[in-house]
Amino acid sequence: MPELPEVEVVRRGLADHVEGRVIESVQLRGHRVARRHLAGPDDLAARLTGRRVVAVRRRGKYLWWDLGDDLGLLLHLGMSGQLLVEEAAAPDETHLHARVRFAGGDPELRFVDQRTFGGLALSALGPDGIPATIAHIAPDPFEPAFDAAAAVRRVKAKDSAIKRVLLDQTVVSGIGNIYADEALWRAGVHGERPASALSKPRIAAVLDAATEVMGEALGQGGTSFDALYVNVNGASGYFDRSLAAYGQAGRPCPRCGTPIRREQFMNRSSFSCPRCQPRPRRRVALR
Repeated sequence: MPELPEVEVVRRGLADHVEGRVIESVQLRGHRVARRHLAGPDDLAARLTGRRVVAVRRRGKYLWWDLGDDLGLLLHLGMSGQLLVEEAAAPDETHLHARVRFAGGDPELRFVDQRTFGGLALSALGPDGIPATIAHIAPDPFEPAFDAAAAVRRVKAKDSAIKRVLLDQTVVSGIGNIYADEALWRAGVHGERPASALSKPRIAAVLDAATEVMGEALGQGGTSFDALYVNVNGASGYFDRSLAAYGQAGRPCPRCGTPIRREQFMNRSSFSCPRCQPRPRRRVALR
């Protein structure tokens, strides 16, 4: 699933093309694209038709259209979802699942999803403008609502490994596997260190590093480690060329020169520097 910088790149592109426009028609292919809308694809298309896109918003990795009247359209990108702005005359993509046309003509918006984990769903918006279905998701570091001190306290209260906590979207949202590894490398913390064992200043340093690295990635259009990630114009990001730890197994650490190691963590790959990020000592049970 794309992480915060990639989703924000898509959000900005969508905002340029769809904010203020009225939805003229919606074409949904199959049922999977609307499986989160229990009334089915025909009902979803009917309820969207005639709606104006007031704004395109994001929290963490989650993206939605504010449709006014406290209603939002969540756009789940899943593992491979792409939102593409196209001319109506352009050939259909192989894995096209949804087409949205607007009053006034081109361009139209297409949802393409090779692995079909993504989709569209309506949700009521709460008083804070957040869809009710993701109200449990914590603010991300780029939101005005983000409270850094409160985030540090939430992290400190967890006994789980710090990387697991960073990936928990109910603690801090927007951070995924790539930026967790990069943040931990910058802060010099191994991902298996228990969050509760870290000092509050160390936790703050990790969160600051995550904010910093995601900001840098955003400036380069996101990370295109997965070739399926593109922005609304079909262009890939370039931050993968700047990664210090993630995906760099065997290459020298940019800080100390020690080869980066690859380990298994939560059924995924995790990358760190053996020298800069020593593993935590194993606790020996007393008999």
